[in-house]
Amino acid sequence: MGMPLYTNIPSIVGDLLTDVKNGRIGLPDLQRPFVWTDNKVRELLDSMYKGFPIGYIMLWASPEEYTRMNHIGKNNKTYSVPDDLVIDGQQRLTALQAAILGIQNKDINYNERFKKISLNPLKDEFQVWSQAYERDPEYISAISEVFQAEENHNVSKFRREYIKKVNDAREKNQKLELTDDEEDHIEDSINNLLNLKSYSLPTLKISAKANEEDVAEIFVRVNSGGQKLTEKNFIETLLAVFDNTVHAQINKFCEESRIPADGTAYNQILKVDPAHLIRVAVGFGFHRARLRYAYLLLRGKNLKTGEITEETRKENLAKFKDALHIATNLNNWHSFLNLFAEAGYIRGDLVASSNAVVFCYVLYLIGKYEYKVPSPELRKIIRKWIYMSVVTHFYTGSTESEVEKQMADLRDIYSADEFVKYLESVIRGKFTDDYFEYTLPNDMITSSASAPSWNAYLAAINVLGTPMLFSTIPASKFMILGSNGTKNSIDKHHIFPKHYLETIGVGNDRDRNQIANFTYLDYQTNINIGEKAPSEYVAEYRAKMGEEIYLKTCTENALPHEFEKLDYFTFIEKRRKLMAKIIKKGYEKLCE
Repeated sequence: MGMPLYTNIPSIVGDLLTDVKNGRIGLPDLQRPFVWTDNKVRELLDSMYKGFPIGYIMLWASPEEYTRMNHIGKNNKTYSVPDDLVIDGQQRLTALQAAILGIQNKDINYNERFKKISLNPLKDEFQVWSQAYERDPEYISAISEVFQAEENHNVSKFRREYIKKVNDAREKNQKLELTDDEEDHIEDSINNLLNLKSYSLPTLKISAKANEEDVAEIFVRVNSGGQKLTEKNFIETLLAVFDNTVHAQINKFCEESRIPADGTAYNQILKVDPAHLIRVAVGFGFHRARLRYAYLLLRGKNLKTGEITEETRKENLAKFKDALHIATNLNNWHSFLNLFAEAGYIRGDLVASSNAVVFCYVLYLIGKYEYKVPSPELRKIIRKWIYMSVVTHFYTGSTESEVEKQMADLRDIYSADEFVKYLESVIRGKFTDDYFEYTLPNDMITSSASAPSWNAYLAAINVLGTPMLFSTIPASKFMILGSNGTKNSIDKHHIFPKHYLETIGVGNDRDRNQIANFTYLDYQTNINIGEKAPSEYVAEYRAKMGEEIYLKTCTENALPHEFEKLDYFTFIEKRRKLMAKIIKKGYEKLCE
């Protein structure tokens, strides 16, 4: 057995925070900025207060030649260069330093947004600071005040002042003063809070003999149980180890990818994160779908021979960087996103799976750069592919396995024509007559507001330019979110109103909220219809619009003839089939 590269050091929170404060513990350049939410900091303190375990800390005794490191926190440091670097546990130490010591992180975004943590000693309750807790006399506005009082040997004075403040407020509100038991509880609570500095936090210390690659490997192996979330972090760590410019490029694109470029709209489809880009780069550059391949490739593994070499690592990193350069080209990105809108998916909430966006982008880039498919032809086939893949859940479930098969198929394709014909054949295999006649209507037997079949119906009416029910304005004009990305200008409406259904004996929400019972209406129409019976409001709009226009709007919105006279369950069964036909019609429009 080889000699271990680490030692196990029993540690407590107070000692670790002292080392962070004076600069003995710092961060290697491969670590991420602070990303925890305020609530997660509150939950961490609550877990410690209740005696729950919060994991362990992993440190690296920094080698003499290693210079890429930073301190944690904005206070003056005793150590000009850290002795130990945090490899795992950065978020916890940063959170505890800010909450307990009141010292902010070096990252300015964190410094601007982090709120203090408040404590109600009477209820043993932590809360994220707000003006409400600042004004509430029963809350200690910031727990760091208690630790500061301890440092100044003024805890007793702090407790007396707190008790006086509570009693003054109770007297003002004509309530009884604190009882002896309550005052004892306050003392116990403050002592329990201060005891958090004695909280045991197991620490592993990696030897200075370990290099950056060893550290990345240890980080991966120790955390290998986490799977999806940690896979991304492993890869980001490797990218930071081997080429920090790549890490910066990814983060920069994640910020810029939602901002409108020249002639483009605000990106409402996907908030890009590093894992998405890593998938795109590996899919486009190496024709691989599994995220774990990114880790193996960046470690220098030849996926054909299984051999790991430094030469292969350099070659793979260069190939990865080339693919990433193309993937992060904002012209490519926005041109691709426009295809989602052209396929009817004009909002992110219509696309249930982020994988659909990621892997459709991979296909778009492969078609453009490898097969050099002419732009009009490429745009047309990718539009159709997007439409098919979203409605058929192509990229949900065992996504990586399915895409791996697809990438294997592409290895036998050598021309633009073959590429287009291959995608066409897959689409035809999914969009059969039986699919539209039977499978799709059955998929609509659901009350799920985010069902792909419902979103596909909305995409279809966007493609077809269908006016909203009882309107002459295309529904797509109302569905587009405002520039702030948060507000719609229409309402989702029950065609057979919920209250009306209840009066006729349909009391189950799952039955009443079937997607076939929904349509979009503008605010005023929705208010006018309210809870009226279909027979009542149909008569009003039929007379108002005229017979020809009324029948046309019913047909375009998949409403059965004389639907207001139908039994409710007969209505939704008929409408599912009509909605499926609308989705098919939308696809046929994309084929023109």
